[in-house]
Amino acid sequence: MYIPKQFQFKEEAEKIAFMKQYSFATIVTTKAGLPIATQLPFILTESNGHLVLTAHFALANEQAKYIEENTSLVIFSAPHAYVSPVHYDQVESVPTWDYVSVHAYGKAKIVQEEAAKMRVLEHLILFFEPGYLEQWNTLSDQFKKGMMKGIVAFDLEVSELQGQKKISQNKTERERARIADYLEKSEDSSEKAIADYIRKL
Repeated sequence: MYIPKQFQFKEEAEKIAFMKQYSFATIVTTKAGLPIATQLPFILTESNGHLVLTAHFALANEQAKYIEENTSLVIFSAPHAYVSPVHYDQVESVPTWDYVSVHAYGKAKIVQEEAAKMRVLEHLILFFEPGYLEQWNTLSDQFKKGMMKGIVAFDLEVSELQGQKKISQNKTERERARIADYLEKSEDSSEKAIADYIRKL
């Protein structure tokens, strides 16, 4: 990822928090030199200084065949906003886009053991909808095993983490205030989130 110095994340922990908050990401893997991609919800865990991303493909998704032999890129990107030059002091200015994104690289390992696959599913439930666990626990073992046969679960250990937080740091405080004032009035939650990022500078 190209990251101008002023747009770098200050702390690694901030990247991790962003990934947890915006956990629906795109995993990109190469197949015969060409990229293939899938959008998936990810769970991030930290253990002994290692970051691990866990998710699952549908069994029919051919991308699962390539994630163990190739390095994959997982792109976490959510809040973004168009920024008009009307907010700048200089007339000779051009439009831009503010956004936040984190790229995680690593090789994945497919989860083969049935009990481990079950833990993956339950971990996803606990993260995204804890209240559903009670209903899940009432479902038959036959149904659960059928569900697990239809997925390919995997763990991806992160080997490199890159991030960019482009939120008008290269503008004056007065210009940033105008941008934030405008964006926070938007009905778009993504634009409101960018306004919040700018306010926190």
